[in-house]
Amino acid sequence: MAETVYTKNAPDAIGPYSQAKIVGGLVFTSGQIAINPATGNVEADTIEGQTEQICKNLAAILEAAGSSLDKAVKTVCFLADMNDFGKFNEIYGKYFTSKPARSCVAVKTLPKNVLAEVEVIAEK
Repeated sequence: MAETVYTKNAPDAIGPYSQAKIVGGLVFTSGQIAINPATGNVEADTIEGQTEQICKNLAAILEAAGSSLDKAVKTVCFLADMNDFGKFNEIYGKYFTSKPARSCVAVKTLPKNVLAEVEVIAEK
């Protein structure tokens, strides 16, 4: 049976979904965008600032699930502009030091017109 994960240290879901689910020893996070959980707002307007907030949100969710960024096995990254790929990688690499498998694609539009979104699958 799936266990739902919730922490006040990450943004509340902005739709009918949860922050994460734990199934079979794995944590599946929902895609996280750069919402500051303290304010509920997107406060950074650069890819670097948004990527920092995304990684902090993911770290908080994984911690609440009994996991961590170091236990990530796969990430899926969405960028509004592939020209941001290098800057995104710079910040992403500071947080995902275990180098999980990853997909990264450009998309037309992301929720709240943010510049990036990341989801994670991690070991518990």
